Amino acid sequence: MRPRTGTRTGTFLESLTCSLFTVALACSGGASAATDISPQEVLAFEGRTDAPLVLDVRSTEEFASGHVPGARNVAYDEVAARLAELGPAREVVVYCERGPRASKAAAVLSAAGFTVKHLIGHMSGWRAQGLPIAR
Repeated sequence: MRPRTGTRTGTFLESLTCSLFTVALACSGGASAATDISPQEVLAFEGRTDAPLVLDVRSTEEFASGHVPGARNVAYDEVAARLAELGPAREVVVYCERGPRASKAAAVLSAAGFTVKHLIGHMSGWRAQGLPIAR
């Protein structure tokens, strides 16, 4: 049965639709504008002075078990509190094991003015490709 115009049900549905649309717009504005970078592109930066900061946002234990060569470790939930340690805003490649923690860290970094790139495949993909791992 279709709600009649002007009924409480119709008004409620219209309000709900408008509210959901407003929330969707607000949330999309806070999304990270990170782009992707391949493991091969990251490796090509090795030893260059213009290399981006490679940031591993996994736990200290995960980092110690093996990481991308040259990466720095700041757990994803500590990024906001440790921004000053990362130096002035610049390009940063962020990764975790599979992606979710890196996305959270990327949002913080983007809001702080960093240009963020996600490592394609993250650490699990790096390992699967047999790429060099630092310990």
